[in-house]
Order: sequence, then C-alpha cells, then structure tokens
Amino acid sequence: MADTPVTPPDGPPPPELRLIKRLVVVLPSVMILGLLVIIGLLVTRLGMAPAPVALPAEITLPQDARPEAITLSQDWVIVLTRAGEVLFYTRRTGDLRHTLTLPPQ
Repeated sequence: MADTPVTPPDGPPPPELRLIKRLVVVLPSVMILGLLVIIGLLVTRLGMAPAPVALPAEITLPQDARPEAITLSQDWVIVLTRAGEVLFYTRRTGDLRHTLTLPPQ
C-alpha cells in the first residue's frame, strides 16, 4: 500500500477545533502566570524580617532567686524560679508586678 499525503480540508476548521486551539494557548499561559505570582509572593514574604522582640532593658530578680524558665507574653515577662515561684514583670518597664508561689510536688 502506498502512502498518500493527507491534504487538509478546505475552509475554516470546525468550532470544536478552534476551541481546543484556544485552550491549548490560554491554559498554559494562565498556569505560568499563576506560578510566577506564587514564586513572587514566596520571595517577598520569606524575605521579610520578623518583628523585633521588645524586652525591658533590665529585670531585677529577688535575692537568691535562680531562674529556671522565662516566658514572654504580649504584656508580661514571666520568670519561673527554681524555688517554685512565678514572677510576673511588665514587659515595657521590667517592674515586678506579681509573685505566685507554686505548691510543692
């Protein structure tokens, strides 16, 4: 059997074929644009420096208090001592505002 060349039909292509051609051009373009937007957002968001932590210049512990843990909240600096005391300092000034004594275990 001899190979015969296929000749395109005369006239415009059917509407379904035109739709497929448009989709083949538009959908990859939208995907590439979306990928560029996502990469741009990642670069700008990950490059931002975190907000600095505002701490008081100085915190004075009671005599013979040895800190075991320090926790920061929005308004407080909370210090847990080895003796089982919880000391609450204001975050802005570093003044001791409240003391709690935990019961022994």
